[in-house]
Amino acid sequence: MSRPPDAAGQGVVLPDDAGWWPLAQRYDSPHCDERPDPADISLLVIHNISLPAGCFGGPHVTDLFTGRVDYNADPSFADLRGLKVSSHFFIRRDGRVMQYVSANARAWHAGRSAFRGREKCNDYSIGIELEGSDETPFEAAQYEALATLTLALQQRYRLADVLGHEHIAPGRKTDPGVLFDWSLYEQIWRKKWQLLSPQTGTLVSALGELRFVKGLPQSQ
Repeated sequence: MSRPPDAAGQGVVLPDDAGWWPLAQRYDSPHCDERPDPADISLLVIHNISLPAGCFGGPHVTDLFTGRVDYNADPSFADLRGLKVSSHFFIRRDGRVMQYVSANARAWHAGRSAFRGREKCNDYSIGIELEGSDETPFEAAQYEALATLTLALQQRYRLADVLGHEHIAPGRKTDPGVLFDWSLYEQIWRKKWQLLSPQTGTLVSALGELRFVKGLPQSQ
């Protein structure tokens, strides 16, 4: 798969050739399939999730993504029956990262979506879920982990844009929500990016092209 030059030895751990990130705890989801074009991965989509809503730390998000939900664990879980969804990554409140689908494969995270007139964002995106909700500020550890993961993914895939689920599914989705600090995310990412050695000049040039949404109303 085509990718920018490695920064191996520069303090950034890259996803392996199979699309799994060594720093993430791995769980294999059955809710995924092959991408139409495995070389076409250009979009990073940020989400939030909590199960039950507003409750953090439990096993239920992993159970949802791996198809093992105990529908009797909470009355709200009745709405999850028959739902087959997944995300590539999930970042806990303490910054721990879980991975459910190889980034080479298509996770089922975006649903009905479009970006710049192109539909089916699952085909060409990587999805990252943050443990949280639209009503709760995110933790510093989550921004740190997200920025580190973003930088690592850029070195395996030619990502060009970072958006929220709300931006690719306007009117249908609201996450990661108004309490997600896009400026802080970009600031932390940029600081990590600038720490890369000048020896990786080609890589730095490629990473500098990443476009962050500014938290404005949805635009395609």
